[in-house]
Amino acid sequence: MHWHDEGYLLSKNNFNENSIIIETFTLRHGKCSGIVYGGSSRKQKRFFQVGNKLLLNFKSKNENKIGYFNTELFKAISPSFFDDKRKTICLLSACTFLKILLPERQINTKIYSSFEKMLNFFNSANWINRYIYWELFLIKELGYEIDFNNNKKNTNAANVTIEINGKYFKIPNFYLKQNVIKFSKKDTKEALQFNKNIILENFVLPNHLSFPISRNILEKYYI
Repeated sequence: MHWHDEGYLLSKNNFNENSIIIETFTLRHGKCSGIVYGGSSRKQKRFFQVGNKLLLNFKSKNENKIGYFNTELFKAISPSFFDDKRKTICLLSACTFLKILLPERQINTKIYSSFEKMLNFFNSANWINRYIYWELFLIKELGYEIDFNNNKKNTNAANVTIEINGKYFKIPNFYLKQNVIKFSKKDTKEALQFNKNIILENFVLPNHLSFPISRNILEKYYI
């Protein structure tokens, strides 16, 4: 197996003294892992920051064995936000969700495109809004589309809820409105908590996954 693609670095782990294993989310080959020989060297290791965009040349003897990458840095994403803890944690959170929730080698160009567009808004004033709605889009693409109009427990606008697995969760009020441009700190907190509950109930708990620590940290910034 041999292919060329572009992709974002989701995680890296040491393999031996000089090499690493990386996990990437690619445009045309989905999520894929492989060895990078020399990836921990002084010359190369600065390229392998989670969230960076890479050009990838992948080779493997067959689909059942781990392959290896030759890589080239396409765009350094992470260093742009090293001085902003919220954005750094948010980027790590998004990458971790892709790592734990996407199946191996399943192509999803919609999620790839949405992730890329979300990153492009990280320099805007309302970047956290884009991230929140990106989580909702990811939830939808993974198979759980939320109908905010039909999943209601009551008609009190301040306490509209959705039922999941016999539990009721309050829907943030601005999710029920149109054209909300600016979120308050309270809105942001409620949205992050709501999205977290949806992801936990539908994906994390049923599959015995660990919820990303980075996502919990992001939520604490808006308490």
